[in-house]
Amino acid sequence: NCPVYSSLQMKMWLTVMAKLKGFEFWSSTLKKASFVVAPMVDQSELAWRLLSRRHGAQLCYTPMLHAQVFVRDANYRRENLYNEVCEEDRPLITQFCANDPEVFVQAALLAQDYCDAIDLNLGCPQMIAKRGHYGVFLQDEWELLEKMIRLANEKLSVPITCKIRVFKEMEKTVRYAQMLEKAGCQLLTVHGRTKDQKGAMTGIASWEHIKAVRKAVNIPVFANGNIQHLSDVERCIQETGVQGVMSAEGNLHNPALFEGRSPPVWEMAEEYLEVVKQHPPCTLSYVRAHLFKLWHHTLQIHQDLREDLAKVKTLAGLAEVSKQLRLRCQEEIAKGKDVEEKESGLPFPHWICQPYVRPAPKEPVANGNSQGSEVKKTVCQKRALEDSDGTADTLSKNKQKKRSRNPNKNFCPEQKPKYIKCEQCGNPKGNKCVFNLCRGCCKKKAYKEVADCPISPGKHPFTHGAKMFIILVKTQLHLIKEQMT
Repeated sequence: NCPVYSSLQMKMWLTVMAKLKGFEFWSSTLKKASFVVAPMVDQSELAWRLLSRRHGAQLCYTPMLHAQVFVRDANYRRENLYNEVCEEDRPLITQFCANDPEVFVQAALLAQDYCDAIDLNLGCPQMIAKRGHYGVFLQDEWELLEKMIRLANEKLSVPITCKIRVFKEMEKTVRYAQMLEKAGCQLLTVHGRTKDQKGAMTGIASWEHIKAVRKAVNIPVFANGNIQHLSDVERCIQETGVQGVMSAEGNLHNPALFEGRSPPVWEMAEEYLEVVKQHPPCTLSYVRAHLFKLWHHTLQIHQDLREDLAKVKTLAGLAEVSKQLRLRCQEEIAKGKDVEEKESGLPFPHWICQPYVRPAPKEPVANGNSQGSEVKKTVCQKRALEDSDGTADTLSKNKQKKRSRNPNKNFCPEQKPKYIKCEQCGNPKGNKCVFNLCRGCCKKKAYKEVADCPISPGKHPFTHGAKMFIILVKTQLHLIKEQMT
């Protein structure tokens, strides 16, 4: 009397039965990971994850992937996840940004066989996230988030996790975390900063908020924020009671952070470059960005090599610049300059891996005449417009590069040609379009109306031949209608 199941049904049933939740998932699948490398756009790629794992990281995330692009573009899937499958790179969580439940689940279904969990990014505060309406800019849309998490929890064979930022109000942050847990989130990473704490206004992360969330939910919690050394990790776990600590910037400047070591920069740089060679392909811009982070303090001194690092076009070229930086540092050590470095304000000499700490914004005093107020005003002030002649001294670096490629390029706003706007969308209209529309709007309108625009055939959205065909069809229809009447 046993029902007969198809192999697919059996596989789905077994998958659901095997799906672990909460602390069981953290303990069994993630092996009680406490040292976690954050998901970082263009920075937590396979080579960097493997380097971090060699030096104490127990769990890594992929870079944030765009769910809609992941569903639509096979090349994007291959380049960002499918090609990066590696036995050493586990446990691994794949992070997506998304704002549509169906799209998010589609992307997660395509990724679930290549990782141990799917994470929804609810913490990115950057302008690109604001424009795309994802990340932390979804944190007030609880109904949408509840639907996304619930649907993913029902459909996926791996657990769903979330990474969030806090609200100013601790009570609201707690209710937010409880809502996500109730919807089906199996692990929560809490970045102890608000949506507005970014860039120059980053400030200190609130471990009190993280502690309150940890006490209020019954799933594992990872803390994120204020991590520069292993001692910070240990103190954070002690003060907040979290299961693990995630590091982003601290890890980028010192991949051996979780080992409790601060090795010479060239040791980490050379090992990273070796891993890149062993696991191709790796985008050159990612490698360059990592070397800039590792050599950050040294490049403030040897600025000529900073320019070289920015210009080289090959992996061998990047390795050569890194080698030159190492030789210069070793020369300084031989001359005993490591003693002089103590005056620089850094805890270690510049050739030792150490975090870059953003200077805290200075608060103005009550009378508004403080030096901090002046500094803040200067920083926030926009760059002055270029002079009318657009001389090189007043142009931005980007425009100077354009000028070097095209000496006749004009940057004067007054001399730029003024375009007539499309009557429908405001884009520049086609020069000879009789509808006074841009190319896109003209194409839509041409489906309904016919006009003989004075332009060569083949260059108009609707070519001369196509227009003549429509005229012929309309004429035939008109003749048939007359005959019938």
